[in-house]
Amino acid sequence: MIESQPNISQQPIQFERKSPKKPKMPLKDRWSIAEIEALYALSFSDLMFKAQTIHRENFDPNKVQVSTLLSIKTGGCSEDCGYCPQSARYDTNVENEAMMPIDEVIKAARAAKQAGASRFCMGAAWRSPTDKDLKSVLEMIQEVKKMGLETCATLGMLKDGQAHRLKEAGLDYYNHNLDTAPEFYGDVISTRVYQDRLDTLDRVREADLHVCCGGIVGMGESRTERAGLIAQLANMEKQPESVPINLLTQVEGTPLHGTEPLDLFEFVRTIAVARITMPKSYVRLSAGRQSMHEGIQSLAFLAGANSIFYGEKLLTTDNPDVKVDQALFSKLGIHPI
Repeated sequence: MIESQPNISQQPIQFERKSPKKPKMPLKDRWSIAEIEALYALSFSDLMFKAQTIHRENFDPNKVQVSTLLSIKTGGCSEDCGYCPQSARYDTNVENEAMMPIDEVIKAARAAKQAGASRFCMGAAWRSPTDKDLKSVLEMIQEVKKMGLETCATLGMLKDGQAHRLKEAGLDYYNHNLDTAPEFYGDVISTRVYQDRLDTLDRVREADLHVCCGGIVGMGESRTERAGLIAQLANMEKQPESVPINLLTQVEGTPLHGTEPLDLFEFVRTIAVARITMPKSYVRLSAGRQSMHEGIQSLAFLAGANSIFYGEKLLTTDNPDVKVDQALFSKLGIHPI
């Protein structure tokens, strides 16, 4: 069995409102790694049928939620995540840039809405935001919210009180990925531990924000370790509302450049397993779509993916053009939510 999640962190004294603690997931509803590996081992047709059946029980199979992700602060991160071109430790031709001016952020959000996005996500390459950093982001959230868009942010680890400030500014979702299974985590990152990520997620839930939390596959992990990531996500006391599944985008200069690519059918299997184990979560096709042809993406939608990122860039890496996605939607009879 997977170890139970840590206790929710105490709120700072200045915030009087407390969210009630949610009951722990009953043991009978928890997924073991062995059970998840058994799903992976199903024949492809049986796995797809099971995933699509569960998807139809919980969602319109022809609707996809569309988000746009903007890097509001690029490069110069002090972390050593082995996949990330924004780390200051690696030579990847990604410059350390100042925070984007708010008028440019608003312009990008307006363009995203016109293209059909319903959620606008703002990402900053920080280990953890300072209060000064956060003040600028709060203003961005307020302005984007006024446009009628859902708001999301990914800013690194949060300290006590910061999640509450984001909530009060109008933030809907906070993204903080687990990246991989606990057993493989140390092979990818050494500048923070797994518990750091879980602590931030506790603060996000404590502030009554929606959780966007997933991981990256194709980093050299085993299938058992992929199953371990899914188990961590599925066994949260409350499953994430949004689960981004990223395929490693290899960037020259990062330690994971040159990793043997993951078979794309294994990626589709991961989407299907995520759908089965987290039936009410939005499962998002995230990084790596640029390397997938239409057939693989179509299988991923059939496997239960019902969210994507729109736009030519995901922070610093390439993403399919909006018109390309719209053409695929038209072929498949899919409509943005």
